[in-house]
Amino acid sequence: MTVIPEEKGVEAIVAQESVAATAKRGLSSPWASLAAVVIAVLWTIPTFGLLITSFRPQGDITRSGWWTFFTNPSFTLDNYDEVLNGSTTNLATYFINSIVITIPSVLIPISIATMAAYAFAWMKFPGRDFLFVAIFALQIVPIQVTMIPLLKLYVQPPFDLMPLAGSDAPGGGFYTIWLSHAIFALPLAIYLLHNFMSQIPGELIESARVDGAGHVQIFTKIMLPLMAPAIAAFGIFQFLWVWNDLLVALVFGSSENAPLTARLAELSGTRGQDWYLLSAGAFVSLVVPLIVFLALQRYFVRGLLAGSVKG
Repeated sequence: MTVIPEEKGVEAIVAQESVAATAKRGLSSPWASLAAVVIAVLWTIPTFGLLITSFRPQGDITRSGWWTFFTNPSFTLDNYDEVLNGSTTNLATYFINSIVITIPSVLIPISIATMAAYAFAWMKFPGRDFLFVAIFALQIVPIQVTMIPLLKLYVQPPFDLMPLAGSDAPGGGFYTIWLSHAIFALPLAIYLLHNFMSQIPGELIESARVDGAGHVQIFTKIMLPLMAPAIAAFGIFQFLWVWNDLLVALVFGSSENAPLTARLAELSGTRGQDWYLLSAGAFVSLVVPLIVFLALQRYFVRGLLAGSVKG
């Protein structure tokens, strides 16, 4: 018996549904849940040990491991007081520097990428596909390869954003770090937001155009509200990347605008005598990213899946 194309299509749909159902049953089985719990516990143990260590006295930290806390418990806030207010550490200033660096470094690429993604998704212009492929290809370029050419642009005319070594000119300030993070983040941001935006039904855009809406109104009143999950997901990634970054800040920044990570790298001292403060410093650095992730986690999974499935 010859199978007509419609029957083949129905068989393909049924086969896809059966595969999806099998995968769903496997991922929701008790064994899969048990494996997820075990992985979560093993992943959390080092962080839990670091938290306990941050509240232990210096002598206990240097003499024994964190697990001995359960047999000989002792608490102190001296580590946090030294980290935040100590004359040789004073992480509070670097904490503020990290906030000043991170917020613009997240907002700038998001602002540019949303407009660029809209243009690639819903505006027709010569070379659109070629430019999008070129932007996508930039994701595979290592950041380390681009640092020397970018640094030359900053220190040479016509920009002159940073002084040359030995020059009496003022430092570059925070804007060189903002620009660098924005440049490195734009390829991924445009790709992610474009994939999300291109899945919005074209009928919605056409109906808005029939009602007399232009590109600006469509972008601000239709696209931006719908893109909130994708923007939040990228914002989390970019925030964590910038907040935990050390390399970009060291290359394009100065000692006056060094972030928290730069001070943490120096916290142990030249001879390692203050290494016991690293656990407290690590948790000071951890607080803000944790708050950001918990505040935006409802958008996280939805944004990660943005553009992953067509149809």
